[in-house]
Amino acid sequence: MVAAAAEAVEELTRLYRELPPRPAVEEVEAAAAVLASADAEEEARLAEIAGEEARPVPGVPAELLDVLREAKRNAVSLRALLQRKEAAHVVELERRFKVFDDLIQRASRVVSPGDGGGGVGVVIVDEVVEVEAKRRPELAAAVAAAATEIDRGSKGGLGLEPKSLRRAASAGNDTEKLGLIQVASLIESSAKKGTTELNLRGKLVDQVEWLPVSLGKLQDVTELDLSENRIMALPSTIGSLRYLTKLDLHANQLINLPDTFGELSSLIDLDLSANQLKSLPASFGNLTSLANLDLSSNMLKVLPDCLGKLTNLRRLIAETNELEELPYTIGSCTSLVELRLDFNQLKALPEAIGKLEKLEILTLHYNRIKGLPTTIGQLNRLRELDVSFNEVEMIPENICFASSLVKLNVSRNFADLRSLPKSIGELEMLEELDISSNQIRVLPDSFGNLSKLRVFHADETPLEVPPKEAVKLGAQEVVNYMKNMVAARGASQKETDKRSFWAWLSSLFGCCRKDQGFGSLPA
Repeated sequence: MVAAAAEAVEELTRLYRELPPRPAVEEVEAAAAVLASADAEEEARLAEIAGEEARPVPGVPAELLDVLREAKRNAVSLRALLQRKEAAHVVELERRFKVFDDLIQRASRVVSPGDGGGGVGVVIVDEVVEVEAKRRPELAAAVAAAATEIDRGSKGGLGLEPKSLRRAASAGNDTEKLGLIQVASLIESSAKKGTTELNLRGKLVDQVEWLPVSLGKLQDVTELDLSENRIMALPSTIGSLRYLTKLDLHANQLINLPDTFGELSSLIDLDLSANQLKSLPASFGNLTSLANLDLSSNMLKVLPDCLGKLTNLRRLIAETNELEELPYTIGSCTSLVELRLDFNQLKALPEAIGKLEKLEILTLHYNRIKGLPTTIGQLNRLRELDVSFNEVEMIPENICFASSLVKLNVSRNFADLRSLPKSIGELEMLEELDISSNQIRVLPDSFGNLSKLRVFHADETPLEVPPKEAVKLGAQEVVNYMKNMVAARGASQKETDKRSFWAWLSSLFGCCRKDQGFGSLPA
């Protein structure tokens, strides 16, 4: 009887040994999460394509557009099918393993010592644990612990793979790219461990274009880096990450953000650069803790009015977009220190820009701005102003009140800019000035007061005063030239005025003599 039972146990062990590796518990949970969110994600993507159908594209035949959109729909459905297939495979695999669990438990009871099996039941369990150890040698310690637990008589939870073993199995190589199931598995394990920092920069395979809804389980995460992947959409559950202070999403393919994004109330640093965003959700204004925001290299044409609610915002980078105007509410972002708006389509700045009393850096390189608002003079902490490559025709005189200005670049406004403000000499802190490629011919007299100027560029500008020879000698030589010229002109003017006075007095005296009837004196 014992020999026959032993043969049966050996056959059972052989069958178990031939099974593929069992998925970790986190992988199973992750697969379930993927299946739960796959349908919703597919519907969302198809809805976006349907929205495109309402917008005709000039110059493209309607039939060709229909073919293109049908191809997009099929691509979305195919990707969703593949993702479901992988997740369904994991779930089905685990279901089959649970069947084996039950069968082995039954076999253990049948040949248990109490029934005269001579301890074969324990042998069955030991054989199974040994199989797992051979399959995954890196988990030997966990297997040994499991064997010890079984030897002590613990029969509960005989899932053939202790929880510690499963968790260790889910840990992958840091250099390995992760598929959707692996990402979901990592989210599950990170949530259970209470992970506070999660870095997935460039670690997702190209096929991962959306994240599972289980992302919302990362309740303890404070820093999350999902940059340099190909993510097109975020799940609405991202709003559950209430302790998140830093989120890096740069260099993805995000088209929009979920409305729940505004629920990230603890967010301080947010990088959304190098995506395909065309708008921001209305809830964006609820990110009132935000201090650093990078929106550069997107497709934004406007910034929402709710931006004005970000009263703690210190740094806003919105360069390389398609912005045509700034909201007037920008004036409410009174903590702003740095504002970069280069490479847009801005034609003007709102007068409210003058309310940004803490602003130190303002760059507007490569826009279509024709003039600066008069309120620019109210920015008394402004240290750097760049309006190069624009269509600026005039710089307001009251810029002299921006007395902290250290660097001023008004170059390459080409035929539009013909003069500098007469009061430019009031900018006593100015160290760098670039007026290259303009039509300025004469520098203002006050230029000689710029005693701290150390860099002066006037390339391709037809300066006559001072002459080009003086410009080549450097910034301070230009300053000294203008100072000496004004002083010499003043001295010359005094001499001229003196001569004019005596000439006037002499003519006046001659008139008086004639009026009194005096003739010429005798010879």
